[in-house]
Amino acid sequence: MTGPNDDSESVEPIDAEFEEKPQEERSAPADSALPDWLVSLPDQLRPYAALARLDRPIGTWLVLIPTLVALAYTRIPTGFYWIDIWWQVLFAIGAVVMRGAACTWNDITDREYDAQVERTAKRPLPSGEVSVRNAYIFLAILLLIGFIAWLCLPLDAKVVALLAIPLIAAYPFMKRITWWPQAWLGFTINWGVLVAAATALHVSFATLFLFFGFAAWTVAYDTIYAMQDEEDDALIGVKSTARLMGDRVIVGAFSFYVIAGAFFAAATAVTGATRIGALAVIAFLVHTIWQVHTLNRDRNTALMVFRSNAWAALILLVGFTLAALI
Repeated sequence: MTGPNDDSESVEPIDAEFEEKPQEERSAPADSALPDWLVSLPDQLRPYAALARLDRPIGTWLVLIPTLVALAYTRIPTGFYWIDIWWQVLFAIGAVVMRGAACTWNDITDREYDAQVERTAKRPLPSGEVSVRNAYIFLAILLLIGFIAWLCLPLDAKVVALLAIPLIAAYPFMKRITWWPQAWLGFTINWGVLVAAATALHVSFATLFLFFGFAAWTVAYDTIYAMQDEEDDALIGVKSTARLMGDRVIVGAFSFYVIAGAFFAAATAVTGATRIGALAVIAFLVHTIWQVHTLNRDRNTALMVFRSNAWAALILLVGFTLAALI
């Protein structure tokens, strides 16, 4: 869900610690993408896999693919190096672990509100499968793994990566005070673009075009994601761009897709990968046109369109990778 705002004092808090429920009462959250896989896990692991969103890999792809795009983009003038395989492994570990840590932190702060939304009520914290104390312990474990991966980065990349921590920590609270939490998420979830650039070479002016493009892209797809919870969010006072845009939400989402495409085109022109880059950006925009053409107010359709953004990012990854290789 998107999170509460300051006008939601009427929400009754739930206990900070939960009594664990019997295993037979447990089931996968309603928005799980891999419910059969999730419920097949051992009882001790299942709630923590759900807490880290391992049953919903789309979020990991939306973190990882832009990072890989940035690495390929940085290598367009020079081609790839063997060391890039190692960087890609580190980025993959970081995407899984830090995404899981961010989701865990988000669920800790939003547990009182998730309990009131049908789509999120069966998540581990509001359902009582995981206590708040154990959630904090799990968060610490994820951060420790992320710290080990962070130690393997070059110095410049270490510094850039650290700058993301305040963004991640503040994100759940941004959803309570602004109609634009999706914009904050855009800068947060795509910070790996800057980390990848700093790892490969440095954060250049051209890389910022790429970063702002992915940030606009995130505003678009997370607005689509937020369409699932508009009614519940309105009842409990949660702000989002989906609610802000109202009946014009589809046009609004597409507008940010166009902005993203413009930034991607500018980044392509600056780095000199005009032909292949232009084809990749055009294909990206064609995919977004399909998205808004398919989109409607149905929750399942909104979720399906949201998930398709992994393919939109993959188009850019293939294009920039070919440009670097050629």
